[in-house]
Amino acid sequence: MLTYIVRRIFYSVPVLVIASFLVFWGIRTTYDPTAKLRTSRDAARVIAQRRHELGLDKSIVSQWWTWFTSFLHGNLGVSDRTNGDVWKMITHALWPSLQLMFFGIGFALVLAIAVGVYSAVKQYSVGDYLFTGVSYIGIAMPTFLFGLLAIALVVTLPVTWFHLNQPILYSVGLHSTGQSGFNLDYLRHLALPVLTLTVQSVAVWSRFQRASMLDVLNADYVRTARAKGVPKRKVIFGHAFRNALIPLVTVVALDSAFLVGGLVITEQIFSIGGMGRLFLEALSGGDAPVLLAWFLVVAVFVIVFNLIADLMYSVLDPRIRVS
Repeated sequence: MLTYIVRRIFYSVPVLVIASFLVFWGIRTTYDPTAKLRTSRDAARVIAQRRHELGLDKSIVSQWWTWFTSFLHGNLGVSDRTNGDVWKMITHALWPSLQLMFFGIGFALVLAIAVGVYSAVKQYSVGDYLFTGVSYIGIAMPTFLFGLLAIALVVTLPVTWFHLNQPILYSVGLHSTGQSGFNLDYLRHLALPVLTLTVQSVAVWSRFQRASMLDVLNADYVRTARAKGVPKRKVIFGHAFRNALIPLVTVVALDSAFLVGGLVITEQIFSIGGMGRLFLEALSGGDAPVLLAWFLVVAVFVIVFNLIADLMYSVLDPRIRVS
């Protein structure tokens, strides 16, 4: 297993290098850091001096290599928009997004598995039709619409537990500060963003789980187990369930990797300073260093989550060998 992990990491290095170059080339040809200097009196001289300071007068390969080696040393440069350290901006924005992902993916995964397994086992039942209809509504409903409806509903509720007088998500960590025990106020502010994030995930993942579970339940070895008189519960959870999880693991791994930088709508609705909001601000402000760092961080998470998915395959199904 360790050899397999090392080999996969080794194979991921050229993928990350090529991806970083393509991202660097795309952003460098799209955004000009010296564009705002064109209004100065001595524009030509000022722009030439600035381009020399930034290394823009060198070849694209040389520029990329300088930036990539700086990244390997933990230096992501300075923001063109705020003059702040890009590494600090990324880490500050990544923490709220990871909190949303941790609770959102966990909640969505448990609910999607439960709904998918139930719908497959009780195929064509009233519950199956009900969950199917709700899933289609969840898939069709835009995230921003559900978020706004949730806020409007909470504002009109007489329940005081949800009445928020602070930003929806603030950096207090997973435990309370200055108090003993778990911070219920933190969970209170986290509830609506997580609910908004998980609606479409549960709808899509439950359909994958249902379809995968139905395929496994109709497999020859499952029918053989039933014919031998194996109890229904053992057939479902001992023979079918683990194999049916493999397609869902693939979907969840890919979705989770892109959620690292893709919580744009949820973070905008609930005023969360995460990776999605950072991306929008950098994109609108033409902040090339932040955009480069953002894309590279997302690429690293894609590689990591794909590695986790590959490892999960061998855990769920021993027939899959990591030779």
